Amino acid sequence: MSKNENLNNQNHLNIGGVDVLELVKNYQTPLYVMDESKIRKQCQTFMTSFKHKSVRTEVIYASKAFLNIAIAELIHEEGLSLDVVSGGEMFTAISAGFPASKIYFHGNNKSVDELKLALDHQIGTIVLDNKDELDRLSSIILKNQKIRIMLRINPGIDAHTHEYIRTTKNDSKFGVSIFDPKTLFLIQSIHNHPSLEFVGFHSHIGSQIFETNSFKELAITNLKYIAHIKKQLGIEVKELNLGGGFGAHYTNEDQPFSLESFLPQLLDTIDLTSKELDISTPKVLIEPGRAIVAEAGYTLYTISGTKETFGGKNFIFTDGSMADHLRTALYQAKYHAAIGNRIHDKAEKNYTVTGKACESGDIIIKDIMLPIPQENDILVVYSTGAYHYSMSSNYNRLLKPAVVFASNGKTKLVVKRETYQDLIRNDLRLGK
Repeated sequence: MSKNENLNNQNHLNIGGVDVLELVKNYQTPLYVMDESKIRKQCQTFMTSFKHKSVRTEVIYASKAFLNIAIAELIHEEGLSLDVVSGGEMFTAISAGFPASKIYFHGNNKSVDELKLALDHQIGTIVLDNKDELDRLSSIILKNQKIRIMLRINPGIDAHTHEYIRTTKNDSKFGVSIFDPKTLFLIQSIHNHPSLEFVGFHSHIGSQIFETNSFKELAITNLKYIAHIKKQLGIEVKELNLGGGFGAHYTNEDQPFSLESFLPQLLDTIDLTSKELDISTPKVLIEPGRAIVAEAGYTLYTISGTKETFGGKNFIFTDGSMADHLRTALYQAKYHAAIGNRIHDKAEKNYTVTGKACESGDIIIKDIMLPIPQENDILVVYSTGAYHYSMSSNYNRLLKPAVVFASNGKTKLVVKRETYQDLIRNDLRLGK
């Protein structure tokens, strides 16, 4: 439990000033709850810390972590730009009224329809991943259209994180290698295209990274490549997007570094290295997603019972599942949890927390000490703001939970709970 959580005198956890039992009474479980004040505070931390007297900067929210209309509105209110990686994310942002000029369209396999959507809505920047995407875009863009282009490059840096969320290995599916001579021809092709404005590079080393040196190495390697491009092609790279990947706290094993301390240091390094390489210091962009929303999120479950197996394993059964909490099954991710309506009670027994899905891998938390649960207790799983709602599914035809924003003792329903009618709304009968 975070020291920032508010506790009342009834041994209940409060989220955003709202009692968990009130949340459950009003919205049922499973339930995603986002502490709105925490999200805004993290946005402000990035916006105020990622500034430098000699370096232009921009903070872009990586919406794949958590996106709906309400969060897009919030991100705009806080002054951040927005990164989208699909037509669906783009459409959500457009529907929220997010300024198209501040949207960056990313992804590694953009379809023609998605590219047309970006052009039709005058999306600010497209981040091309490879030559095929350049060819697709070139085949549909009109002579009177002009769009800013970044190219995703792969600098080959091996970030120390889970294999599935590491993105700059030499065999990664993302971007083009800075070591491949063909990349120079691709850059030249983009630069020469009459309808494309080549502005710079994008790179990203992965997610959930706690080593500051990884980010500095990424920046320095990219700046050296920018100097190489200037020498080889005579092209000045104006912007450098370093992606995201800043680690968040899930359990006591995680030790995120101070953003307020590190971000100015990173910009100092970029400014100094640019001078040493005799290049113009590019505008620097970052794309935090998880770091903004992860710790602001909580998932509430109702405990239905426990089971001790013949082999001696103790299970807690909840009304959730891997359908609303996929990361444990997918990444072996670890989480902290508590019994929200008995928050002060002493942990007495080791449990595996599971749910309703018909899968042995349906694990929410593999190994955790908790008070002995009672039927209808409320289990609170912490730091579920990133990649939980985004990855939720209807596996086993389970319903997706509602999403609620809580702040200053008030709540806002921002995503309705699914109904059985929602499950079949796109089904068609076989007919005769």
